[in-house]
Amino acid sequence: QVQLVESGGGLVQAGGSLRLSCAASGSIFSINAMGWYRQAPGKQRELVAAITSGGRTNYADSVKGRFTISRDNAKNTGYLEMNSLKPEDTAVYYCSADVVRVVAGGARYWGQGTQVTVSS
Repeated sequence: QVQLVESGGGLVQAGGSLRLSCAASGSIFSINAMGWYRQAPGKQRELVAAITSGGRTNYADSVKGRFTISRDNAKNTGYLEMNSLKPEDTAVYYCSADVVRVVAGGARYWGQGTQVTVSS
């Protein structure tokens, strides 16, 4: 079993900052890509940022220059630093991890989601 636990969401004013964390635990041999997605009410889930095990990153155009994804491979933890937040960033944020398990191969796992609300 593998679990992803997210933390760090909340309510912030426009222009503020938040840092999300995603800790993976369980029967993990290694983690390939990690990602952050978000889903606003009435909209489809969209990729916000992703990072490979080697540190290569990619971002949605809407967050480039404001958000930074990072990871600590020793801790099996990913982070999303969000600065200059806008009301349109309001959504439930989900982390994902492409996990290579100790047994039974690989699979993508998801966190439970954390609410980020940006007030104007």
